[in-house]
Amino acid sequence: MDIVLIAGLWLDAGAWDPLVPLLEDAGHHPLPLLLPGQGDGSESATLVDQIAAVTGAIDKCRDPVLVVGHSAACTLAWLAADARPRRIAEVVMIGGFPSADGDLYADLFPHTDGAMPFPGWAQFEGPDSRDLDQPTKDRLAAAFIPVPGGVTKAVVHLRDPRRHEVPVVIVCPEFGTQDAREWVATGVAELQQARDVSYVDIDSGHWPMVSCPARLAEILSERARVRAEL
Repeated sequence: MDIVLIAGLWLDAGAWDPLVPLLEDAGHHPLPLLLPGQGDGSESATLVDQIAAVTGAIDKCRDPVLVVGHSAACTLAWLAADARPRRIAEVVMIGGFPSADGDLYADLFPHTDGAMPFPGWAQFEGPDSRDLDQPTKDRLAAAFIPVPGGVTKAVVHLRDPRRHEVPVVIVCPEFGTQDAREWVATGVAELQQARDVSYVDIDSGHWPMVSCPARLAEILSERARVRAEL
């Protein structure tokens, strides 16, 4: 199955490098995306540009397509479901949830010179980064890319109610499935309306593609297998 991989804030397509050969060995076709403003050198990229990159990749895929979003890009994956509800077999959300229509995409930390740089590991102490040693943190921090304000400060627009028919799987890294269920029930309006939402635990911090790619590949391969058989 074609698997579109969308990394979260500050990450380029190389974030998925540990995962790609594992998915290929399992017989899948992973497509790690280079998002505008997150590795292509563009400082003026917008959320519209990123949505276009995701939908453009989906349009080149064979049906059915598994779309995977990490962290803030869970919203980007959901925007893709809104734009291509009949092309997507399932959306997998890793360590995040989709924003609602009218919310800002990811205006989460201070901006400098029109972009939002990585704010430092102090913001992610505890469960988020418990499985990353200091050399790995240093390597990641050196590679992180400030995300243009045209992405982070953009307003989310969701238009097609058919997105709620697209199955969703929440992969729960730094939080548990019970936490995720409670958060969805009390505050994630988009998933409250979704027809099919399930939850999978993964024993990791916020970046499982870095800290436990083998287990994450197993989860994604299983999701692809399930959807391919339906």
